[in-house]
Amino acid sequence: MPCELLAIVIAFAPLFTNPVFGHAQVLIQGAILSPSSRTVASALRVMGLSQGKNFQNYHRVLNRAEWSSLQAAHILLGLLVKAFVPVGPILIGMDDTIERRRGKQIKAKGIYRDPVRSSHSHFVKASGLRWLCFMLLVEVPFSGRVWALPFLSVLCPSERYDEERGMRHRKLTDRARQALLLIARWLVGREIVVVADSSFAALDLLSAVKEKVSVVTRLRMDAALYEAAAPRKKSQMGRPRKKGKRLATLQEVAQSCATQWEKVSIKDWYGCGERAVDITSGTCVWYHSGKEAVPIRWVLIRDPQGKFETQALMCTKLEVEPPQIINWFIKRWQLEVTFEESRRHLGIETQRQWSDKAIARTTPCLLGMYSIVTMLAQELAQGKRLATNSTAWYAKEVTTFSDAIAAVRRYLWADQHFQTSKTETEMIKIPRAFIERIIETLCYAA
Repeated sequence: MPCELLAIVIAFAPLFTNPVFGHAQVLIQGAILSPSSRTVASALRVMGLSQGKNFQNYHRVLNRAEWSSLQAAHILLGLLVKAFVPVGPILIGMDDTIERRRGKQIKAKGIYRDPVRSSHSHFVKASGLRWLCFMLLVEVPFSGRVWALPFLSVLCPSERYDEERGMRHRKLTDRARQALLLIARWLVGREIVVVADSSFAALDLLSAVKEKVSVVTRLRMDAALYEAAAPRKKSQMGRPRKKGKRLATLQEVAQSCATQWEKVSIKDWYGCGERAVDITSGTCVWYHSGKEAVPIRWVLIRDPQGKFETQALMCTKLEVEPPQIINWFIKRWQLEVTFEESRRHLGIETQRQWSDKAIARTTPCLLGMYSIVTMLAQELAQGKRLATNSTAWYAKEVTTFSDAIAAVRRYLWADQHFQTSKTETEMIKIPRAFIERIIETLCYAA
């Protein structure tokens, strides 16, 4: 393994025994170099170990070896924070995705709404595994834009899976609460901001994590908002009040002629450059009967051009300025980019493991590979912009993950940092131009 890659991977060595760590290094390089499906067999094949007699040892890294994927996530997060955000607030994106898998042996799968193929007027169901993913949102120097780098993925089994085993089903927000409190313990002493979509705008979740992390998410336009509760009087009897007077809904605020709007410019509005929008903001208490009251800052966003409907955001940290809340939230779209690029370039949904332990490990490992490739590409770039796959008919200006993994593959292929199982030493002369063409094809293979 080359020194640059080994410097990253060596941090995970305490999780494994020496033999298992050696096999894991082969699988890591094989997963990066493989141009096809990300199975153990394809990783061994691309590493030149197709004739190895101990191939079963590599399968056991995923389906039998004793190591903790949770500890691996902790180590990966530490590496990412050290490399990209050593100081300042840490912005984390949270979202769920469906890994489309079929088969009777995949026990944790369920039937879910496919967010990629569905729309407001068209509902598409998909059979697969549901993953709750947490990604570090940072600006990558060699790209010059914000990337979402995965470090923790949590499997969320279907309700039928838990019922068959007599287990209490935990909702997506329950698993999100547990994971966020764990991440807060990992990053003790650092300010953490979490951005998520409206699926996580739940009072139970927000009230449980508001003391540890700040959460930014969408807010319903008809949410029940109240004034803060009046201070408790001395010698007052009964339970303390949770809320004060009922306020107008955000839908009413948006339609009111008395609402004062402020025009602000938001940089990099969903990758479309700078955009001017109208905003108004305020603080209140969000409350629902039987739930804990959560103080929030709400922000209404109106498009002067009328291209999108008025929408509302909320933040559990009241002191944050509204433009900062908007800037944080629009970075959440990079999570969708990471999901798509992981499927296209890292073979998510192409693995064929059937045991429960291997299924629970393979997808988090492949998503974590996205972050490892990014860190290695940053080392190879040495503070410069990476070369993009630009052609005469396609002027590509922005560096993407395909360019990053191509640079890493070129480095591994060109310097031949991989093992072979053959012992022949016959030398064959091949033109340099032909070798370069092969390397170029392999680097950008999906």
